[in-house]
Amino acid sequence: MSLLELPLDVDAVIEQVHAQDDEGPLLRAMGLLEGQPVRVLRRAPLGGPLQVRVGDACFAVGRSLASLVQVQVVEAR
Repeated sequence: MSLLELPLDVDAVIEQVHAQDDEGPLLRAMGLLEGQPVRVLRRAPLGGPLQVRVGDACFAVGRSLASLVQVQVVEAR
């Protein structure tokens, strides 16, 4: 599933990033890298960005960029 589809407050790990050349540096700068823990905290209304936590940092990520990030839900232990 993509980061865009991840339910709120569910722990996941980034599996793959399908970024083009112009999007890759931005995603890497935000720490959206394979193997990183990620969680969607909020979704802005009317097609606005997602607020996500990547590791210990929080960012606003546009929906088009979030759709490029594939995640795997981490099962609760």
